[in-house]
Amino acid sequence: MKKRDVLLLIFSLCVTATLAVAHVSRTVIATLDPDGVQRVAMTGGSYYFDPDRIVVKVNLPVELKVRKEPGLAPHDIVLKAPEAGIDVSAKLTEEPTVLAFTPRKTGVFTFYCDKKLLFFESHRDKGMHGVLEVVE
Repeated sequence: MKKRDVLLLIFSLCVTATLAVAHVSRTVIATLDPDGVQRVAMTGGSYYFDPDRIVVKVNLPVELKVRKEPGLAPHDIVLKAPEAGIDVSAKLTEEPTVLAFTPRKTGVFTFYCDKKLLFFESHRDKGMHGVLEVVE
């Protein structure tokens, strides 16, 4: 790797870290669409998810429409709670991806980005995580 490329990578990481600090937490309570599906649009990037807290109802279908903000850093979303009927993951791209599931149990379940660069903290450790709260 050329010195210029290393400097660009370091600069990019510094800018991204600065932007991550500026992110504000946001909660969305899913509303039920006329077709009986709870839909929520999400964005991920710069070590955040927006929203980072989602509230849905148990035993009703959920569709999370996730996309990545423009940028070079790769991100994904992992939401695994098989005991509650939830087991989804996807690479985030600038084009939206729909993750569909029906939660079968109430509770609070963590979603996160599992990416990690070399010896740096994981994206999850840098704050790229949130919760799905399933209620009655």
